[in-house]
Amino acid sequence: QVQLVESGGGLVQPGGSLRLSCVASGSVLSIDDMGWYRQAPGKQRELVATISSDGRTNYADSVKGRFTISRDNARNTVYLQMNSLKPEDTAVYYCNAKSVRGRNFYIANPWGQGTQVTVSS
Repeated sequence: QVQLVESGGGLVQPGGSLRLSCVASGSVLSIDDMGWYRQAPGKQRELVATISSDGRTNYADSVKGRFTISRDNARNTVYLQMNSLKPEDTAVYYCNAKSVRGRNFYIANPWGQGTQVTVSS
């Protein structure tokens, strides 16, 4: 089996930065796309950024130029560097993976438990 474990959330002032990390634990052999989504109170979960196994990236318009997604395939880890944070970036951020393959398992679409990001003065 596999678990996605996020870290790096917290409270930051507007204009500040945070770096989120998500590691896929377990005997993982390969992962297709990895990505970050977020959900603010009273709103639907939305895409923030995704990255393919060969490094192609996709961003929501609201974070382009401020956030950078990257991954380390050897460590089964995806990162989200968030700069110039705004109060409207406040949300629970969730890690997602597509097509996680191990020696004895396949999981199509696992999610992490979420990490809170709060941008406030």
